[in-house]
Amino acid sequence: MNESNLIDSLMQQARLQPQAALFASDTQSIAFAEMNRRANQLANALRSLDIGPGSRVAILGRSQVDCALLVFAAMKIGAACVPVNWRFSVEEIRFVLEDSGARVLIADTEFSAQGAQAAGPGGVCVFLTDCEADDPARLDLWCAGFDDQLPPRDVLPDDAAIHMYSSGTTGRPKGVVLTHRGLVSACEVIAQAWKLDRNAVLAHALPTFHIAGMLQLLFPIYVGCRCVIFREFQPEVFLRALSGEKITHVLVVPAMIGFLLAHPVSRTLDFASLRLMAYGGSPITEPVLEAAMEVFGCDFSQIYGLTEVCGVVTALTAEDHRRGAGLLRSAGRPMPRTALRIVDPLTLADLEDGRVGEVWIRSDRNFKAYWQKSEATQEAFPEGRDAEGGWFRSGDAGYLQDGYLFLSDRIKDMIVSGGENIYPAEVENTLMKHPDVADGAVIGVPDAVWGESVKACVVLRPGATANADHIIDFMRERIAHFKCPKTVDFVAALPRTESGKLLKRDLRAPYWAGHLRAIH
Repeated sequence: MNESNLIDSLMQQARLQPQAALFASDTQSIAFAEMNRRANQLANALRSLDIGPGSRVAILGRSQVDCALLVFAAMKIGAACVPVNWRFSVEEIRFVLEDSGARVLIADTEFSAQGAQAAGPGGVCVFLTDCEADDPARLDLWCAGFDDQLPPRDVLPDDAAIHMYSSGTTGRPKGVVLTHRGLVSACEVIAQAWKLDRNAVLAHALPTFHIAGMLQLLFPIYVGCRCVIFREFQPEVFLRALSGEKITHVLVVPAMIGFLLAHPVSRTLDFASLRLMAYGGSPITEPVLEAAMEVFGCDFSQIYGLTEVCGVVTALTAEDHRRGAGLLRSAGRPMPRTALRIVDPLTLADLEDGRVGEVWIRSDRNFKAYWQKSEATQEAFPEGRDAEGGWFRSGDAGYLQDGYLFLSDRIKDMIVSGGENIYPAEVENTLMKHPDVADGAVIGVPDAVWGESVKACVVLRPGATANADHIIDFMRERIAHFKCPKTVDFVAALPRTESGKLLKRDLRAPYWAGHLRAIH
């Protein structure tokens, strides 16, 4: 498949194999032709609300099928889908809706209350995917009266396709505008690297508000294969499906591999069909890899990527994972149509192999812009964009050695916990609202399960009596739980320069002593 955009891919698959299963779960199955027909119907319904080129439509929920429908319905009329993190608080959801300008929100019933509260009394139309059959807000009832045919429209490679949110160091998420060119490129290079074809069977258990989960919706449509979907990750259910559904390819985070290995049923099932277990979000340890190779008997590959590069930058291949290769600490080599530079973040001079600097990335998968943030976009592309995507400043620190990328730290102090990107500034803003906190900082510390966990280092006001539980409870009432500190350390003072700048590296150092890699 070599289509210029993913709409063409879906239409092509609907013509070539109309009745072939695209997405399947224990409760539903949808074929390629039905997917295309329902996307057309939803697109026409959206057009009745004057949704069109440049518009934004949001989705809040766990359903991969509904997300895929909205993604393609939006693409077909020149709009872009905004997947919303269902772990967000109402205030965080409201910010995404307002910042993106979304005029429609489609929500699972599970999150309908948060969605309605965030949408407010006017401006955003809210539809539900799985509510009572006679509810006028039910999505399929609304769509039923619209035509399931839609004239094709011209789509330019650099048109906005998906509008995702990636947390920013200022404490507010940034809208990342991804293009048709970038998403097609991501599908193409992954399909080649993983040897995907129509006989492949994928397993999808990642949230679609992350780029990895979103790509897993797009791969089967690009390739024309079947994808078994899971509303949530449950180790035993997932393991039994790997065996029973003859899954060939899986994309997970290392914490999920740990949970699978910890479940006793993993030693009783046949995984002979499994060809590749790809993982991202953090490196894998040698003991976990050895156990996983023994249990699953398949190849392993690590993917390093960012939302801004459509999730695909480098890959540590199956061959690189062989015993004795000594490359497990590496993030791998650049994927096709990708170039890397290591740049001194202060002088902007290129650095030679082995020297740590900021990772700069040039790729046709580079994002178009940070939504309505021209200055941030210019900072991300200091040399401007060009036909090859321009050089993007990733904010990650690392070095190159013999063509392999090794990540060593984060320029912007981001914490990655269980595949979730957490920026300390947002958490610290909430921490400092606690009446007993005089000073505070948030860092990532090693976690055997999640890669990193969030720790708050707190200086209490004189006479204050708050303990760790008080502070954690205070935080959990105000921001998404995955961002909240798991632990709190009370200190007399935080390390700062004479000018008052917080020395986060000094703060992290004791917790990372003895660990080879301070980034996951």
